[in-house]
Amino acid sequence: MDATRSDIGFVADVFSAAIEAGASIVNFPDTVGYAQPEEFGLMVRQIVEQTQGIEDVVLSVHCHDDLGQAVANSLAAFSEGAAQVECTINGVGERAGNAALEEIVMALRTRGDYFKADTRLRSVELARTSRLVSNYMGMVVPPNKAVIGSNAFAHASGLHQDGMLKERTTYEIMNPADVGVEESSIVLGKTSGRHAFRDKLERMGLELGETEFANAFNAFKEIADRKKTITDRDLEAIIQNEQHRAFHQTFELVHVQVSTGTGSMPTATVKLRSDDGVEHSDAAIGTGPVDAVYQAINRVVKVPNRLTEFSVSSVTEGIDAIGEVTIRIESDAKVFSGHGADPDILVASAQAYINALNRLLAGLGKEWTATLESNAASAAVELSGV
Repeated sequence: MDATRSDIGFVADVFSAAIEAGASIVNFPDTVGYAQPEEFGLMVRQIVEQTQGIEDVVLSVHCHDDLGQAVANSLAAFSEGAAQVECTINGVGERAGNAALEEIVMALRTRGDYFKADTRLRSVELARTSRLVSNYMGMVVPPNKAVIGSNAFAHASGLHQDGMLKERTTYEIMNPADVGVEESSIVLGKTSGRHAFRDKLERMGLELGETEFANAFNAFKEIADRKKTITDRDLEAIIQNEQHRAFHQTFELVHVQVSTGTGSMPTATVKLRSDDGVEHSDAAIGTGPVDAVYQAINRVVKVPNRLTEFSVSSVTEGIDAIGEVTIRIESDAKVFSGHGADPDILVASAQAYINALNRLLAGLGKEWTATLESNAASAAVELSGV
């Protein structure tokens, strides 16, 4: 029966006859999801007032979600005398689906003060049951699905993260454990602050000194501006990259730009900053984009070496995954390793090479400083003679 588009007096008469015939449950359905919450609540109240013997049976409702009101209508019915709701896990059902069981249960449990009702259902099984139904039916639960979506207890806003870490109830009206979720998650992104970043590292068991933390946070913010969500593996790569830099940095990468394509010669331009604050720029061509970058760096850092190993790996899945580059260079029979991590594999490659060169230069010490000053003086003489 499409009760919400029928005459309420007629529906009450049908229910009265059913109760007289021995029915123990009468069901009032919104078959096509047409009713609105206030309207549906009023209809239920009229059914209660006009149906003979209604106090001796269970009044049930069955709401569809064609206009997105199935849960709201079901809850409105509770407030007006209904004692049973027909609902489904994840809200699955014909057309737009039915009222979502998990949303109704947690609304009653969270706002018991308002509805004056509860259910005997074990809410701690909601998340697991939702996943089970989703897997068997092949219907993915949207991340933003209320109560059981993967984002239901995830906090990405920097302000929300700070509030959550100080007092969970500031931004959470439900305890995730009540629905079978282990804990809330802090999703790091470009709006995340130092508090959330430090808390995440502590949860991962990563301890950094203040200087290391400051450098890691700056690296995180730089990558977060280009990558929507930073995963735990991304963080591990960022921290590992910073730990590889935990020695004197003779050079740091300021800028790298590469031009390449089918039928064109790969060309790279780099800008490096030396430890005295001076910026050095140069360009070069190469057999490939990475080779062009390394040749350009070599024109700035004039230290003989040979690349003996170059490897690239993806930290996470997806087109915006952070790429890790690990290299080895050899100079005077000594081997130096370098590491870089960035969503742009060419930037990661440049970082890795500079990282290895800095290790090499740290061993040269004063000898390298004299060479750099000599090169700078030569460049100045050449420039003045142009």
